[in-house]
Amino acid sequence: MTGKRNYAQFCGLAAGLNIIGERWALLIVRELLIGPARFNEILNNLPGLGPNLLSDRLRALTEHGVVEAGGVRGDGRGKQYRLTARGEQLREPVLALARWGMPFLTEEDAVSGTTRAAWGFLAVQAMINGRPVPSVDESYEFRVAEEVFHIEVRGGSAVTHRGPAADPALVVTTDAQTFVRIGAEMRTPFEALLSGRLRIDGHADAVQRCVEFLGLLDAPRRATAPAVPAGAAPE
Repeated sequence: MTGKRNYAQFCGLAAGLNIIGERWALLIVRELLIGPARFNEILNNLPGLGPNLLSDRLRALTEHGVVEAGGVRGDGRGKQYRLTARGEQLREPVLALARWGMPFLTEEDAVSGTTRAAWGFLAVQAMINGRPVPSVDESYEFRVAEEVFHIEVRGGSAVTHRGPAADPALVVTTDAQTFVRIGAEMRTPFEALLSGRLRIDGHADAVQRCVEFLGLLDAPRRATAPAVPAGAAPE
């Protein structure tokens, strides 16, 4: 886009940041990595983002071939946004960045920040990406608040799907906050079980394989700073 500020560098990273480096752009991509969404759905899922800025970001992402608008099945007048094939190529970088950012989450973020259960679907993808896949063919189902998704392990590969598993070897039930805390190693699965905020139903062997696959087997709980009450000065 002419007239738009850019890094003016002959570099692939700079060129990429010219497109997705604007504030909110990558979070919009994150929402569409979960699945196609209408304008108002994206807006409601990103508190703090105004409609005018969302329109600008969607327009820019569309112009660069990252996002496309299409019809909604069963709604002749509806429109929803989805990632193009080029936009889908951002999945691995987004998952890697999410995995990299997990250790920076704090109690302050947990207290004051927004948490969506649907983000757990991407969080699981980030957690298993690059890890050794269990040798047993089985599926692991996760019920994070109202969101249900599962990991299907078959033939040495693992694929995540939204919706319930046909015959899960285990079912994990929890809330969105607890799920993120465990993934960020702010809580251990054992602590969450003791608190009653996490429930695991399934075969013991499958539980161990799943926990190890997620990188949580014997994962130490990392130290986090306590949330600072509103109006109080940090020590």
